[in-house]
Amino acid sequence: MLSRKTDKDIKVLREGGKLLGEIRRKLASEAKPGVTGKELNQLAEKLIKQAGGKPSFKNYRGFPCSLCVSVNQTVVHGVPNDKPFVEGDLVGLDIGMQYKKLHTDTATTVVVGKVDKKTQQFVDRTKQALHIGIQEVGPDKYIGDIGRAIEKFIKPFGYGIVRDLAGHGVGFDIHEDPIVPNYNPGEKMDKMFPGMVIAIEPMIVISGNYRVVVGSNKWDVMAHDSSLTAHFEHTVAVTKDGYLIITE
Repeated sequence: MLSRKTDKDIKVLREGGKLLGEIRRKLASEAKPGVTGKELNQLAEKLIKQAGGKPSFKNYRGFPCSLCVSVNQTVVHGVPNDKPFVEGDLVGLDIGMQYKKLHTDTATTVVVGKVDKKTQQFVDRTKQALHIGIQEVGPDKYIGDIGRAIEKFIKPFGYGIVRDLAGHGVGFDIHEDPIVPNYNPGEKMDKMFPGMVIAIEPMIVISGNYRVVVGSNKWDVMAHDSSLTAHFEHTVAVTKDGYLIITE
């Protein structure tokens, strides 16, 4: 069932989303060689508490942490561990926060140190794909338009778009309807309307293979062929005349 957020809800989401965006940037700045996912998770919990929020992910369907840390071939849902990051790692950071009873969700992929031009372009293009998808948000447009635009941009580069996972509605819960595919679904899907709030999050595999497997810990979702992956996400509200990026 699709939910509509009131102007009051949107105001709270903007407040919480701004705080979460600041937390995301702080965590990204700390993703350096020698740092571990567990250390970033501890920092995330501290920053969320300081912001007056609660972690949306911790204990959600049994997930053990407040931050998803997905390294290299892990696309999403990575459980933070004690393995230090090294030069050249791609570290995906995905975080959600409940603030005044409303949830926002955001993610970024951090390049640790330096990588080759091909890898840097891959990360940059995945980030660009997010913003291309966001530009399709607006009243009287359709959810299918978002994935169609993302695929049109990504496909010429030969990358793969993960199909088993998608963006989603967000706000009253961390995951709500509608599902927001990152590829062309071949149909219009749900019509957008003012007050709809969605998380758009392209998940891309550099090799062109979009298949994924779940790791032995039952959480890490990894590229089937162990290729590099990237993931970016914003919470976005549909407005009367377009869109508002909540977690910018």
